[in-house]
Amino acid sequence: MAPPRLIVGLGNPTPEHQHDRHNAGFHFLEAHARRHAASLRREAKFLGNTGRIRIGNADVHLLQPLTWMNRSGQSVAALARFYRIAPAEILVAYDELDLPPGTARFKLGGSSTHNGLRDITSAMGGPGYWRLRIGIGHPRDLSPGKPVADFVLDRPSRQHARLIDEAIERAIEVLPLVADDDWPEAMKRLHTEPAG
Repeated sequence: MAPPRLIVGLGNPTPEHQHDRHNAGFHFLEAHARRHAASLRREAKFLGNTGRIRIGNADVHLLQPLTWMNRSGQSVAALARFYRIAPAEILVAYDELDLPPGTARFKLGGSSTHNGLRDITSAMGGPGYWRLRIGIGHPRDLSPGKPVADFVLDRPSRQHARLIDEAIERAIEVLPLVADDDWPEAMKRLHTEPAG
């Protein structure tokens, strides 16, 4: 395991999608940048908004691809190649249908049906990067009969938006452990459901 040198938040870049469930990764990255008083600036060569922060002793790049979700790999690969960042040093935050709102989980590698992750896996030559799965719930449970594509492009209810924001805050709280390469403790803390 390695601490991240690049944290990516996935989403769609246009204003009409700003509050969609599918933009949970953008929300995470923006909240994390705010926590560190960092700004995200458009950088054409990386096809996205970028920033830099320090977490503990680690210098970490932030990236918000502006390529649309399904082409995120172009942006991630461009920045990773430029700074010689290995896949195991990348953490990608994204919306996860298979987790309920209010839940967030770290995962290393593996397959995914998420189009943004599939594109990153293709562009990086494999799935060996870390993921932060931010639960948004599944329409079979929250909106029966609604197609997945429509569900992820809708705004969550106020209650679910609050739960998603709380999960994002819990993930941000454990990132210093991740920066110290203590993934097991970060996972233990994040994966333990809060009381109440």
